[in-house]
Amino acid sequence: MAFRPDLIECWLFRVPAPGALPEYLLIRRAPGRIFPGLWQCVTGGVEPGERITDTVLREVREETALGGEAIDAFFDLDLSYEFYDEGPDALVTAAAFAMRVRPDAEPRLSEEHDAMRWEVREAALRLAVWPAYADAMARIESHLIDPAAARWFTLSLEGRRLAR
Repeated sequence: MAFRPDLIECWLFRVPAPGALPEYLLIRRAPGRIFPGLWQCVTGGVEPGERITDTVLREVREETALGGEAIDAFFDLDLSYEFYDEGPDALVTAAAFAMRVRPDAEPRLSEEHDAMRWEVREAALRLAVWPAYADAMARIESHLIDPAAARWFTLSLEGRRLAR
């Protein structure tokens, strides 16, 4: 039986120069929204009938205006997790993805967020509170920076795994 997540998360990262540490895009939730002031990665709900990878691409466009030429690579992080949501009094499942964007990519804020910044992992983890965020960044640095390992996690922009 197939299982579909409730949410997706997508970590946008860039490597500003060869050999440099990756930088992660953090966006801060705007006032008037659930969790105002929370620093997070791109996050959004999967629409009924929508392919999960299409949700990722849509949410990245909606929340950062990045797509197409700005994206160097799209990855499945092979990471999902559950957390308690008191609204429906249920466990909610999120699936995590990542995108390496060009170093000169310029994201734009949506009305859902009021600030954004690029940070290396140590600084990003001081801002980002959810434990799964540390897991996602660690997977990016251990599996996606090295092209030999990254090939197993790489997806096309149509959501197909490239290494088969």
